[in-house]
Amino acid sequence: MPHPETSSLAHEWATLQNNYEDYEKNALLIKLGGAVLVVCSLASVLDAAFAVALLLVLWVQEGILRTGQSRLGVRILRIEQLLRQATPQVAYACQLHSEWQAARPGTGGLLGEYAKNMLRPTVAFPYAVLILLQLGWSVFR
Repeated sequence: MPHPETSSLAHEWATLQNNYEDYEKNALLIKLGGAVLVVCSLASVLDAAFAVALLLVLWVQEGILRTGQSRLGVRILRIEQLLRQATPQVAYACQLHSEWQAARPGTGGLLGEYAKNMLRPTVAFPYAVLILLQLGWSVFR
């Protein structure tokens, strides 16, 4: 018979993993919104400077989203570590917020986390390219 703690951890892992994947889908929607924004701007529906400002807002928003996702990733890794143990310790399941609160950085640390996530290549790539495309188009127009 499975240990009840292992069952709780496995359930928590599955729930967090599904949420982690939802973050991926939401990040792709933000990127798609940025691409649509640039297409509208290139079609002269939006001012170029306004489009760049909105792209920067989307980029920051994805950085914030990815920060939340990375917190789930840390907890998922912790659960995997606990599940690898021969006999999991009681009361380790369902501790995502408690663990995050215990390690929570101050305002500067939180802003640093956002910036770090914004600069990850998979996050920065579309925004940097879209901003350069937008700026280049507005200069050569």
